[in-house]
Amino acid sequence: MLYKLPLVFSPQPEGGFTVTSPVLPELVTEGDTVEEALENARDALSAVVEAYQHLGRSLPANLQLADANGPLWLETVVSAP
Repeated sequence: MLYKLPLVFSPQPEGGFTVTSPVLPELVTEGDTVEEALENARDALSAVVEAYQHLGRSLPANLQLADANGPLWLETVVSAP
């Protein structure tokens, strides 16, 4: 399943990033790099989706993509050498 949601990567003074989402307050994770933090966010999203299902709660309607076979809009951070 594909979901679209905003993620906030907050740099930490000791290094790395904390990741949260304003639409899913239960999603909180971290990583030493942006790439690691994004991978951990995927795992955290899976856990949040599973918890919502277990509790019988519905995810916010706009998170689920209506047409996963159509074009996707993605904004991401890309580093170049």
